[in-house]
Amino acid sequence: MIIRRLDARAMREVRTQLATLLLDAVADGFSLGFLAGLDDEQLDAYWSGVERDVAAGGRVLLVAERNGLLVGAVQLELCQKPNGSNRAELQKMLVHCTMRRRGVGTALLQAAEVEALGLRRGLLFLDTEAGSGAEQLYGKAGYTRVGELPDYACSPNGHWRPTAIWYKTLFPRARR
Repeated sequence: MIIRRLDARAMREVRTQLATLLLDAVADGFSLGFLAGLDDEQLDAYWSGVERDVAAGGRVLLVAERNGLLVGAVQLELCQKPNGSNRAELQKMLVHCTMRRRGVGTALLQAAEVEALGLRRGLLFLDTEAGSGAEQLYGKAGYTRVGELPDYACSPNGHWRPTAIWYKTLFPRARR
């Protein structure tokens, strides 16, 4: 398995595979900001926005590849506020259903942490559905669970679910 960072040009080359990863996760009921029935127009709008953010330097997109196919992805949204230059939010951890529980998520998480450190982002935070299998991944990776918010997001099939907030400090104090 190879983990690599995509720039905007590289994203265009694998746009169909990125869309497939997102569709797979939504079909499996993961709460990623989308409802069931995600269509091509919504997929294109979403990935176009990510591409713009990557091109502008406000977001990092990492992908996991196996045998030339994307099997996972994760994003780092880099805080653009002057008082938040030490942090980044982990977003849209996607692992194809055929590759779950095979180390893809762990590898993506480790690569995201390396990228964050390289960008001088010492605090990572994320939210994930409370009670989901992803919580085990983040706990094993050294993230701290802060708590949860009830009825935070609607699942793809229309059920309100709580979200859990997690963080990890990569170095003791943010460096300027």
